[in-house]
Amino acid sequence: MSAATNVIQKIAVLGAGNIGCAMVGGILNGGVAGPGQIVATTKTPEKAGAVARRYGIRVLPGGNLEAVEGADVVMLAVKPASVPHVLDEIRWGLRDDRVLVSLAAAFPIALIERILGRSAPVFRAMPNIPVVVEEGATAVAHNRFATPEQIAAVERIFRAVGVVRFVDEEQMHAVTALSGSGPAYIYMVIEAMIAGGLKMGLSHEVATRLAEQTVLGAAKLVRETGLHPAILKDQVITPGGVTISAIHELEKHGLRSMLISAVETATRHSRHMAEKLAGQWEPTE
Repeated sequence: MSAATNVIQKIAVLGAGNIGCAMVGGILNGGVAGPGQIVATTKTPEKAGAVARRYGIRVLPGGNLEAVEGADVVMLAVKPASVPHVLDEIRWGLRDDRVLVSLAAAFPIALIERILGRSAPVFRAMPNIPVVVEEGATAVAHNRFATPEQIAAVERIFRAVGVVRFVDEEQMHAVTALSGSGPAYIYMVIEAMIAGGLKMGLSHEVATRLAEQTVLGAAKLVRETGLHPAILKDQVITPGGVTISAIHELEKHGLRSMLISAVETATRHSRHMAEKLAGQWEPTE
């Protein structure tokens, strides 16, 4: 049994929404933990029943404090604005050695530490929506109290739903802009490609299947060959051909520049959100 496995005996997922449920599914499918080792929370009894039936786990409507009792890993899968309230609710039920993993965008580790009011291993993770199909991209940062065994355990959890990389916390703003928001950019590209196919007379079914597979296949080539995207792009281009005429049109309208600017703008917004969150919260006794 690995050190990471020893750390993970019980996992509490606070907030069984889209990302929370995706994490539960990945943890189960990846063999990280069994149904009896996972407890989740929801806002309503109706949602609790649906999640329990789907995954075969224990789900508590609104029972965050009860859920963290005995948990080795606590995942905060709630909206950033809800994090202070949830932390205030559970902080007295957390052992000092319990791993806390926040999935809330732009919510800094230092603010979590302030709310908890004591030293504890805290991780900040930014998964993206493809974790739902176990093809996510997750970046993780942690504070100085995390042990090597706890770091390995958190890595194992996120490997179950895709690719995981560890970064310095300051880079999490850029991560949020690139991979956190990135699926939305790609969906726009796919949507536009489908529209182009429709304009040129393809059926909706044909245009959709070809566009989605083109993006999937292109990404797979980048991953499996290790080649720079520019090299792969040039392999598609022939002198005087169809592709170079399309590339010229994309360059003329600034596709690359727009995507770069989108990541830059989203990074700034993430930093602004973090500053706003820090300014809004005042500790309670």
